[in-house]
Amino acid sequence: MSKQILILPGDGIGPEIMAEAVKVLELANDKFDLGFELSFDQLGGAAYEQYGVPLADETLERARAADAILLGAVGGPQWDAIDPALRPERGLLKIRSQLGLFANLRPAILYPQLADASSLKPEVVAGLNILIVRELTGGIYFGSPRESRVLENGERMAFDTLPYSESEIRRIARVGFDMARVRDKKLCSVDKANVLASSQLWRTVVEEVAKDYPDVQLSHMYVDNAAMQLVRAPKQFDVMVTDNMFGDILSDEASMLTGSIGMLPSASLDANNKGMYEPCHGSAPDIAGQGIANPLATILSVSMMLRYSFSQSQAADAIEQAVSKVLDQGLRTGDIYCAGTTKVGTAAMGDAVVEALRSL
Repeated sequence: MSKQILILPGDGIGPEIMAEAVKVLELANDKFDLGFELSFDQLGGAAYEQYGVPLADETLERARAADAILLGAVGGPQWDAIDPALRPERGLLKIRSQLGLFANLRPAILYPQLADASSLKPEVVAGLNILIVRELTGGIYFGSPRESRVLENGERMAFDTLPYSESEIRRIARVGFDMARVRDKKLCSVDKANVLASSQLWRTVVEEVAKDYPDVQLSHMYVDNAAMQLVRAPKQFDVMVTDNMFGDILSDEASMLTGSIGMLPSASLDANNKGMYEPCHGSAPDIAGQGIANPLATILSVSMMLRYSFSQSQAADAIEQAVSKVLDQGLRTGDIYCAGTTKVGTAAMGDAVVEALRSL
């Protein structure tokens, strides 16, 4: 029986980077006889233009039926003024929530060829390999009540709610511990327990879960200190587990340690490892249509998909080797370009990865 992969290119640079990732996926499909069938639909602003909503019911059902989803990026300024409930980002939040994609894995790995592209000194980041495990379907992005209002004195005010239940914390903590167990057995839980009640519960539950993982060294860190430590001494971290908002921020910070957010893939998994895979970066509307976006994060998201949802480690390894080979050749998109390398566009980078994969 064939395996179904739903492709959602999205907005901005999404269609450009997705085109390159699909080239790589189709070659891997043939080369390793994976038996994938690809189908395409829309999410975000593109879905709003086609369906009038950022996630159509029929698209959601197709996503439920698929074995995995590959997403480009969503959002753009042309939709900033529409009803907030119809903005592209609401479609992304909805598909994550409706599919139960609670565990977001964001690796920050520095390819040795890109040490000079990092914003930090090479000796600080050389050998960097961090995995950020972000809770993805709870917290302040989904909390209720949330409201904007005008007070009696005419002043505008707004509020959001940051709720977490014990079960939500427990399940993401277990993912963090499981990931740490197969790496360097170090887990840092990031919270703001000195201020937030939700973080106090977070820390308590993580400590309880830790009793089931005596082989994993657990530490705790406040999020402001974690942000500083990522810049000061990032290699002290192995796996970090944190809530939705903190994980969103810290993973973007970690991306700059690797040279560019254009290098960072991600996986969003449910309890059975069915997942949606996407680059960590956004839709970058300022460069959309120019053919200069870096497709490597999306290509590496394909590798994560093969590894986590389909247990195809050989194919996943081959894609990662192909990316490394292309970097060895000195090919760089603008975001990772430095003196002595060759600047290429989106399609040329994708073609190079395809050729490198074909040669393996």
